[in-house]
Amino acid sequence: MAVARMNMNCSIQSSLSCILKPSYFFNFKTTQFKNRLYFPQNHLISSKRSLLCTCSGNFQAGEKAEPFVITTPLYYVNAPPHMGSAYSTIAADAIARFQRLLGKRVILITGTDEHGEKIATAASACGSSPREHCDVISQAYKMLWKDLDIAYDKFIRTTDPKHEAIVEEFYFRVLAKDDIYRADYEGLYCVNCEEYKDEKELLKNNCCPTHLKPCVPRKEDNYFFALSKYQKPLEEILEQNPDFVQPSYRLNEVQGWIKNGLRDFSISRAAVEWGIPVPNDNKQTIYVWFDALLGYISALLEDKEQISLQSAVSSGWPASLHLIGKDILRFHAVYWPAMLMSAGLSLPKMVFGHGFLTKDGMKMGKSLGNTIEPNELVHKFGADAVRYFFLREVEFGSDGDYSEERFVNIVNAHLANTIGNLLNRTLGLLKKNCQSTLVVDSTIAAEGKDFKDTVEELVEKARINYENLSLSSACEAVLEIGNAGNLYMDKHQPWSLFKQGGAASEAAAKDLVVILEAMRIIAIALSPVAPSLCRQIYAQLGYSEDQFDNINWSETKWGGLKGGQVMAQPKPVFARIEQIKENENGAEAAPQKVVKKNEKKQKVQGVIEA
Repeated sequence: MAVARMNMNCSIQSSLSCILKPSYFFNFKTTQFKNRLYFPQNHLISSKRSLLCTCSGNFQAGEKAEPFVITTPLYYVNAPPHMGSAYSTIAADAIARFQRLLGKRVILITGTDEHGEKIATAASACGSSPREHCDVISQAYKMLWKDLDIAYDKFIRTTDPKHEAIVEEFYFRVLAKDDIYRADYEGLYCVNCEEYKDEKELLKNNCCPTHLKPCVPRKEDNYFFALSKYQKPLEEILEQNPDFVQPSYRLNEVQGWIKNGLRDFSISRAAVEWGIPVPNDNKQTIYVWFDALLGYISALLEDKEQISLQSAVSSGWPASLHLIGKDILRFHAVYWPAMLMSAGLSLPKMVFGHGFLTKDGMKMGKSLGNTIEPNELVHKFGADAVRYFFLREVEFGSDGDYSEERFVNIVNAHLANTIGNLLNRTLGLLKKNCQSTLVVDSTIAAEGKDFKDTVEELVEKARINYENLSLSSACEAVLEIGNAGNLYMDKHQPWSLFKQGGAASEAAAKDLVVILEAMRIIAIALSPVAPSLCRQIYAQLGYSEDQFDNINWSETKWGGLKGGQVMAQPKPVFARIEQIKENENGAEAAPQKVVKKNEKKQKVQGVIEA
């Protein structure tokens, strides 16, 4: 379904650098407010709560299974979604789909962060109110997620009333621990980052290293969170739980920040109206980080459920995995755990910081005109191609690069040729020689053949890589099954055996069963990455929609296809992408590869059946 075009004057964000807003920290002077702040007695909490959940996934019969809760960042809506936010969400969705295949009760949380100065400014630039602006951009995320086959379970908006209620209750819990105080804040402020900067990290003339614009002096009377109180507990948590921050080199970064000394940070703004009012002080609003991070918890509230922290926590907290861009690692691995400790809540089990995307080897930027527009990409090439390329070609955790030429080459070689063409030619031979019907069970067909062992080894390798969040390696292992299938086909040449008849023809019929069993396993093992493609493969193998929707990882075990099972009529499941290049006059030149007369050619790009 095509995403409706939005008439906006706002430009699309070009990189991951501002998925969420950084917070205030470093280089400030404080004068503590002498009067203690009032808080209701019913918000007092016990400090003897567990800090980091270490429960395993094994449960006694009859117990309610612990959910696997995975979150994307809550994306900042000062502009429509960009490829960086799409990449985070595609990866989260693939992980969530794999966990569902394992039979876990998965809750995938995504959403939008909708308060703050930049959003009010962006709304004004578009000639709309902040609320109207947030409605439009939030809907743009939902529409893109639909086009990208993102099967999220919860979509939280920080302007939801239930979220605002959770923020207020959380605020009072932290206040009850004497971890909030009032003070003056002074420092150099980057308007684009919405963050106070340490002078040591700035470039010449106090320029922000990200936006290359001078930071401006600011001084405000704000409320502060006493982050410095949690330096020792955070050091101990990271030492005792080295898997808390992943990949390991991100853990080193976090430990370095903490070792350099933690400083209290501002959690309110005096000059920003578009935000949640500070309880008992409607002249200030809660600063976006202290607001947005709580979306991971407020999202867990069920509809019509009593709105309380306890209700939200009991619905699935702590999160199993926070998946974020590396630029917001500090806030998720330092600020957020300290906030949770202060409120007496369990910490998430893991924070994973992935890398940035570049284009043609260059950092993306609006001024360079080299941004990747995710809507255009998915409409031009399809969701499966986009999902597969970024998960296969970007080593998860590291930076990755996009070029259209490489994109087309990889997708054509892997999805159209290795997988799509193998299925199509096998089904074609089955239709021609066996009336599209399997002659024996796949277990019998594979007797005495090493191919079965090869497939079993590769699918186990894929499982381990999925579990370790090595998504690229998981894709590679599944693709190797396809490569092995093509080698098997070329070696045994069933088309020649069928011509010989007799025992040779019987052997050829078994060979087709062996290859189609491998395709069945590919359809399951690759479904977290390319769900639509795998659904089509499963349908080609004679299965129903319901059967695909209820598959689980245990079905990757060899032996699923049975004798007598009727395959669908062969039909290409993935069309090759044919690039259309412009000639010297700027007009579309003829495609590089000839398209047969009976094949359809799309307006955006030509296609050739696999």
